[in-house]
Amino acid sequence: MTAFSARWLEGDRRTLRVDQAAIGDRFYELITTAAALVIPALVIAIAIAIFAAAWPAFARVGLSIVTSSDWDVVGGHFGAAPAVFGTLVSSMVALIIATPLAIGVAVFLTEFSPSWLRQPVGFLVDLLAAIPSVVYGLWGIFVLIPLLREKAMPFLRDTLHLGATPFFSGAAYGPSMLAAGLILAIMALPYISSVSREVLLAVPRSQREAALALGATRWEMIHDAVIPYARSGIIGGIMLGLGRSLGETMAVTMVIGNRPEISASLFAPGYTMASLIANEFSEATNDLHLSALMAVGASLFVITLIVNAIARWLVWRVSRSRS
Repeated sequence: MTAFSARWLEGDRRTLRVDQAAIGDRFYELITTAAALVIPALVIAIAIAIFAAAWPAFARVGLSIVTSSDWDVVGGHFGAAPAVFGTLVSSMVALIIATPLAIGVAVFLTEFSPSWLRQPVGFLVDLLAAIPSVVYGLWGIFVLIPLLREKAMPFLRDTLHLGATPFFSGAAYGPSMLAAGLILAIMALPYISSVSREVLLAVPRSQREAALALGATRWEMIHDAVIPYARSGIIGGIMLGLGRSLGETMAVTMVIGNRPEISASLFAPGYTMASLIANEFSEATNDLHLSALMAVGASLFVITLIVNAIARWLVWRVSRSRS
């Protein structure tokens, strides 16, 4: 074999290797693209299925399904306003309780905690998200509800005299909007804390050093320099917690009391959209009843999707501002 032939064969082998690498890269790109498209395809498929099943109810009763309070299966009236009210109120109560706790945990872990304690505490807080909701519900039934009925509710109503307000009036049943809000607060706390911790850790060190160099105390540095810089990300974490609270089913169903009434008192039993679906889905005896439940699910789907989309946008915004 001549030297020219050897060089030609070597060049041919290199060309073959380059072509094989290009084919492998193209195949890998197609696989990852398909994997990335699976999630939006699933969301679209779920939305189509839910709205298709809900359309007969929407066509018959329209938007009154979320504005009316008359839920009469026999009469063909489906008004889920008490469930919508309970969903929003219980989620708001959860955020009011969980947000300061979660931000406090995040600030402690990022600014004050010694390094040996940061990881164990962070792990335990994140572990709250891994506990099944039915376990939270059982804990709520056997621990939280008796505690609320015998201690917390009488203390709020009588000792603190908050019973004079409409928000803490009425009998102390135990199963109530307050119980649901407390359960949801515990369940939303790890989501808010995790996101808040990450955005606080991402605040540039120069931001802290500049505040301290100007004479700020440590607390003033956190309050005036660190938290404002991470505000969008913290709000995103709060809204992720809100999305988690809106869609929770089992734990809320077990402690809220499941009474379809609108009441200003947090001591009164309530209802949520998720618990309405869970309680009645197996008992839906006709197509219109089933479609009405699917319509409630479609409304909850839209609300949750919007909340999570806004949360992701806020987190993306704070990440972009750092780059």
